[in-house]
Amino acid sequence: MPTERIADVRGRALRYLDPGGPGRPVLALHGHFGRARAYAGLIAALAPRYRVIALEQRGHGRSADPRADAGDFTREAYVADAAAFLRALDLGRVPVVGHSVGGVTAFQLAAREPGLVGALIVEEGGADNRRPRVPHPVLDVRAWPRRAPTLAALGERVRERGIPDAGYFLESAVEYPDGWGFLFDLDAMMASQRAAVGDWWPDWLGSACPALLIHGGRSFVLPTDLAREMADRRPGATLRTFPDCGHWVHDDDPAGFASVVGDFLDALPEAAWAG
Repeated sequence: MPTERIADVRGRALRYLDPGGPGRPVLALHGHFGRARAYAGLIAALAPRYRVIALEQRGHGRSADPRADAGDFTREAYVADAAAFLRALDLGRVPVVGHSVGGVTAFQLAAREPGLVGALIVEEGGADNRRPRVPHPVLDVRAWPRRAPTLAALGERVRERGIPDAGYFLESAVEYPDGWGFLFDLDAMMASQRAAVGDWWPDWLGSACPALLIHGGRSFVLPTDLAREMADRRPGATLRTFPDCGHWVHDDDPAGFASVVGDFLDALPEAAWAG
């Protein structure tokens, strides 16, 4: 696992994983309920030629702050965090990888801060996150357990609430003095998801850098017709579909995901890393 570091980002202590080394930097943004370590496989696969720096975003993982997480979970807040983080590390322009809502943050950052983003790799982040295009844009976690006696019990109680595979969510589970629970706050995640519901076409179409859209053919989040429309409407965008993968392509086919991302980065022009 790469070294976990802490950055002061707009008054918040945000964790991030950084393998260091001389490789060209790439920023990685996880999705809702996720953690920076979701990118551990990609970090290892692309080292040493690329230095994939994974930010653990506000409200998530070890960056969750109980004193602050009743606050701002707007799209603007996430984008401003990513911009401030890149400026704090003084990396110049870099490619940005994002999964799900992290992908939305990535292309919103590219549209609003083009000097910071040299290329986009969006995994399962949609330009339209509204009904009826997306049947279930918000996962209702209000009834999820806040504590359970064991990790296994926590997973079972999540599965009882309609989640057949709780493994992704259990990556954010830790043991507290009164039992096992999540690092993220359930109310904060509801607020964050609701803020991510919207028409994001202007942001997807609002940048000119090279873009790779990665789609899982069995995804319940990004419909295939929307993925194709996103690629068709944005100049410079390429769609890569993994037919047998779901929403988490990086978990369902980690080697294939890393290969596609690495090939895309290898083909980028020098301008993608301009200082």
